[in-house]
Amino acid sequence: MFTTQHVSRVRRLYKLIFRVHRALPPELRVLGNNYARDEFKRHKTCSTEEAKIFLNEWTDYAINIAKQTKPLNQARNKDIGKYLDPNLLDYMTDEQLVQLYELHKATSLDPDDETSAENFNNEKQTKP
Repeated sequence: MFTTQHVSRVRRLYKLIFRVHRALPPELRVLGNNYARDEFKRHKTCSTEEAKIFLNEWTDYAINIAKQTKPLNQARNKDIGKYLDPNLLDYMTDEQLVQLYELHKATSLDPDDETSAENFNNEKQTKP
């Protein structure tokens, strides 16, 4: 299905992403590594056209993260990542929107906050 050159390119990109993630804060590194691993597994049997799009997007991601984690760039602005253009949501499938929402939930709550959120919901239910 895919040539050895394609497989080699995918492996190099996969390794590059994990190398770039080393510069991230620990909690973002774990999240990014798990997400990348899952996405690459999920796209193992995709079509040639999907593979091109997939590799281009992940290459852009790796370049953006590499630029943002350079020491000089980190000294100027402490932010990592970039905002998602709201117009892109119109082009996403339902599965992609659910995945984006799950990613948002994972990045919005601290692991310790999860229990406090459950307690908050329980308190709301018991109050008249």
